[in-house]
Amino acid sequence: MHALARRRRDLVALSALAAVLLAASTGPPAEAKPQRTDPLQQQVDAIHDTGTVGVSAEVTSPGTQDSARAGTAGTGTRRPVPRNGRFRIGSATKTFTATVVLQLVAEGRMSLEDTVEHWLPGVVRGNGNDGSRITVRQLLQHTSGIRDVGPEIPALNSADGYRDERFRTYTPEELVGKAMRHTPEFRPGKGWSYSNTNYILAAMIIHKVSGRSWAQEVKDRLIRPLGLRGTSTPGSFPFIIGPHAQAYAAFGTDAGPGPDVTALDSSMAVGAGSIISTAHDLNRFYAALLGGRLLAPAQLDEMTTTAPAPELGVNYGLGLAEIPLSCGGSYFGHRGELLGYVTWAGATRNGTRTAVVYVTSDGSRDTQRAMTTLVDRQLCRTSS
Repeated sequence: MHALARRRRDLVALSALAAVLLAASTGPPAEAKPQRTDPLQQQVDAIHDTGTVGVSAEVTSPGTQDSARAGTAGTGTRRPVPRNGRFRIGSATKTFTATVVLQLVAEGRMSLEDTVEHWLPGVVRGNGNDGSRITVRQLLQHTSGIRDVGPEIPALNSADGYRDERFRTYTPEELVGKAMRHTPEFRPGKGWSYSNTNYILAAMIIHKVSGRSWAQEVKDRLIRPLGLRGTSTPGSFPFIIGPHAQAYAAFGTDAGPGPDVTALDSSMAVGAGSIISTAHDLNRFYAALLGGRLLAPAQLDEMTTTAPAPELGVNYGLGLAEIPLSCGGSYFGHRGELLGYVTWAGATRNGTRTAVVYVTSDGSRDTQRAMTTLVDRQLCRTSS
């Protein structure tokens, strides 16, 4: 979740993805790049060569696991990126939120066709916004027309805003209220536009349906059952506990990696981008999800039934993007970004092969291409 400059970069990166595919913190001092010939290390090195501070990736398939890293845990240090380090997964959080919603649907406690007004009376109202015409499905698929609240968050938009408000706590109601100041992008169901506000509302609905917070539902339904020991829902706590590399954000400028933005109260991204995790945990989650261990077949089918997302140049389901593979077919996954941590996570359609890569600075268009190329090539490889 980033602001206008970041959103434009997101769209460029995701649009470039289709063209690319179709055309084809502790530890000892870091040493020179190892002379390895395995493809994953070469692909990680290629990402680092685009100008990122640090890179880490992990790929899994039945009985196998491979990982690679490059760069350092921070500028001015020779410490390597920690193995299985923790980072903010940004919008990959949306897959977790959509999974919880679909579990509640399977339990008969709510429906995808329920309106926002039904669960949150009076919350989506004003300036042409009307929660009685917006369904839960439209929230999860970004077809509600509700504006993205990201541009309203100073900490996400400039270095000064970050310094002033990195420890500010937001309530979901406050965030939605900011989005309601603006007219909708389009009438519900009549377009597609990526909006973090949709998933903030989804988190609020989870709370209303279950009687427990979004964070607690994610912990009890997903994190604990899957044994995701490096994954957390930090709420307003601004620090990353455990091994991690520092994050850097340039805020749309060309001034190097930019300031250190590792400390952040991520309450502005509840349900939409606030989870902290590891590459290993994300691989476990997406393998379990696509492998049918978290959702009943009917709900997994709902999640993976996609429609065109013109802004992104891919198809989008419910908290999952469907992305073409250069070797034929497609995979499911999600991109994530929250102030200096950028990740790509993907899994084959049956969850038997997964790939996660993240970097610890904004990077460039070349960085995005190299990241998507890594996921594509790794998911195209046959298990051996």
